[in-house]
Amino acid sequence: MTDTDSLDYTGTLLERMGIQILELSAERAVATMPVEGNTQPAGLLHGGASVVLAETLGSVAAHLHAGPGRTAVGIEVSATHHRSARSGLVTGTATALQLGRTLASYEIVVEDADGRRLCTSRLTCMLVASAG
Repeated sequence: MTDTDSLDYTGTLLERMGIQILELSAERAVATMPVEGNTQPAGLLHGGASVVLAETLGSVAAHLHAGPGRTAVGIEVSATHHRSARSGLVTGTATALQLGRTLASYEIVVEDADGRRLCTSRLTCMLVASAG
């Protein structure tokens, strides 16, 4: 496992989206994100926020697993949207399904404050040698 103390996950996307990382390792990552003012009609499932959180969590965990000298590339995300979040904090949990030398795969579940699933996704990426 990579030393997370030396890694900085406070980039522009995280700051703009208000994402707070609560737990972080290659095996499991947990983060929250505020959702306010979603005015999408109730019949339409708007999963933009859930997908951003899911992709961010999976990418960060895959990066940790890749470690020095390798990079996570070729990310594929498959997502199912269950309902929209209207307000409050949503929480995403990424759990490793497969952590190999050349492949990492995660299941990510995003839930609202009441524990209702908003989005379930699976992220898979290849791990390749870093350029340079």
